[in-house]
Amino acid sequence: MTMKRSAIGLAVAFTLAGCSGWPTATPGPSAVADLEPTKGNAAKGTVTFTQRGSKVLVVAKVSGLAPGSHGFHIHEKGDCSSGDGMSAGGHFNPLAKMHAHYSKADRHAGDLPMLVADSRGYAELTAEMDVVGIGSGPADIVGRGLIVHKDPDDWTTQPTGNSGARVACAVIRRAN
Repeated sequence: MTMKRSAIGLAVAFTLAGCSGWPTATPGPSAVADLEPTKGNAAKGTVTFTQRGSKVLVVAKVSGLAPGSHGFHIHEKGDCSSGDGMSAGGHFNPLAKMHAHYSKADRHAGDLPMLVADSRGYAELTAEMDVVGIGSGPADIVGRGLIVHKDPDDWTTQPTGNSGARVACAVIRRAN
């Protein structure tokens, strides 16, 4: 009987372990941004956005950065034509909030966590964001710009976070 209990216990453990990796919400619409370097820079990468209920999962993989932290923001215009990223305009701010840390309720919709590059200049980021959405509403990110900055975001300087020059730019486009 103990062998039967052990087998049942193992089956329950494997079943529970398998369930723990299930997503909390069914994936909805998605978007993608292919970051290209601005003039004189080498930063490039891909960022995906997936709607999961009321939040958006952001997954970024960026190379060609200087080691350290870099401001990372959604900008108001999906335009990277200027060569320096300035044609993307300011931070995406449809709710007229102040620039602030991405964890604060009152902030720009475009305020994202910083990218942190390793000694090889490579950064990965996975974050779940509220405020923004994909495909509808005033905080829809499709057609907006995505910018990687040269310097870290100080989270207080208005309206930019003092993040410095724009080293990479992309237009966020609908993926499905």
